[in-house]
Order: sequence, then structure tokens, then C-alpha cells
Amino acid sequence: MKSLRAQVEELLPNWESWYPSLFHAAEDLGVIRARVCDPNSLNLHNRHRSIVDQAKAAHREQWGGDEKGS
Repeated sequence: MKSLRAQVEELLPNWESWYPSLFHAAEDLGVIRARVCDPNSLNLHNRHRSIVDQAKAAHREQWGGDEKGS
């Protein structure tokens, strides 16, 4: 798999004279594309909820207690 720089340089060898960054060149040339995602997936709390839930379950298993006490 080619690096992003290699892909851009293949399409436009002198991209540095046209674009301020590799990212801008890659975006304009279609090498990378924005992807719409659910805003909730960007929240770290939501992304790591399953890990926190597993840790809480392991704590309850080892030390006891009910699920309501956080």
C-alpha cells in the first residue's frame, strides 16, 4: 500500500507549489474523502462506554456490590 505522499506525488509531482499541505492536496485530488459519521461516535465517553462497563462488571465480580452504585 502506497503512502499518502506517494499517491499524491504520483498524481501531481509538484503538489507543494500548489498546496499548503499534503492533506489539502490529497483532498483536492480525491485521494482522501470526508466521511459522514454519527456525531455520538466522536464522543470519547460513548466510544469507551463498553470498556468502562467491563471494568465496572469486573469490579463488582471481585468486590461485590450492586449495579446502581457507580
